[in-house]
Amino acid sequence: MSDPEILFDVADGIGRILLNRPKALNALTLAKIAEMDRTLRAWADDPAVKAVIIEGAGDKAFCAGGDIRVLSNAAKAGDDETIHRFFREEYRLDRLIKTYSKPYLAFLNGITMGGGVGISVHGSHRIVTENTVFAMPETGIGMFPDVGGTWFLPRCPGAIGAYLGLTGQRLRAADCLYAGIGTHFVPADRLEDLEARMREAVREANTPENVLQAITDTLDVFHEDDDVIPLEAQHAAIDAAFGQQSVEDILAALDRMGPGWGAETAAQLRTKSPTALKVALQQLHVGPHLDFDRAMQLEYRVATRITRAPDFVEGVRAVILDKDNAPVWTPDTLEAVDDARVRAFFAPLEDGADLSFD
Repeated sequence: MSDPEILFDVADGIGRILLNRPKALNALTLAKIAEMDRTLRAWADDPAVKAVIIEGAGDKAFCAGGDIRVLSNAAKAGDDETIHRFFREEYRLDRLIKTYSKPYLAFLNGITMGGGVGISVHGSHRIVTENTVFAMPETGIGMFPDVGGTWFLPRCPGAIGAYLGLTGQRLRAADCLYAGIGTHFVPADRLEDLEARMREAVREANTPENVLQAITDTLDVFHEDDDVIPLEAQHAAIDAAFGQQSVEDILAALDRMGPGWGAETAAQLRTKSPTALKVALQQLHVGPHLDFDRAMQLEYRVATRITRAPDFVEGVRAVILDKDNAPVWTPDTLEAVDDARVRAFFAPLEDGADLSFD
């Protein structure tokens, strides 16, 4: 018998979720999403659960994303039902976490990407460690930064959200704090002690206000600052380039910066799907004007369409399956991706099929 892919327990007032697929970097499956959703809803009404902690098994990843192979296979087979169901259930879980009535603490110890971002960044507390590697690399597989990226990326300082969403740049702990993605830094070898102290503090708290204060006080004791923040040093250049209104203008601004960060970032962008880049930038321009629910509804429209576009299957082939990192994009230039094509991804779904949260 193999071990369960996700484990739940309740002790000392804390409900604990352990993502238990370390060999698969704790990637999400539809079954895991459904189990998390059911359990979190039950815990919301359970007075024995005062707060929730979620973490990943092993020392490599919190959660590296969703089950991309399943979605790619569904796209190749024309299996729209699987595609719609996966995104519908995943986005509803992300929204449940965003609106959760109790403190929700995510330990981002290791790789945190894609779907792993959705089940962590929307929680009340996001603890990063020296092992944290955070990224939204979707444009590199013909996808866009979803799982709530429409809402949280534009709310990063300046144009940092656009930079992260378009390039898929990886962040370490200090940069996560600077961008507002993490709330606290705790060394990995202190997480076990942190959790034990958290249980002690929460066990004695008898009101929601006292629970939140106990959690905040405990995290403040364990939190450590880092004076070296690479993203801060790049912030002005990021704003100058990624504050532009089109992908073409972003690339032109990067090219004008010459050798170094500008040239390297431009080269990085030019490896991404032209369609995904334009869709992602439009998404991030719209995001500041939407509340969370509308942002997720918009993402559902785009996700169910872009996974059926040629670049998604090709990107998954090149990056995840064959690993040749040589995708052939369709179309293969930014100029060939017109505004009408981009707008079509965002249009309401037919027959009232937009995502709902009833």
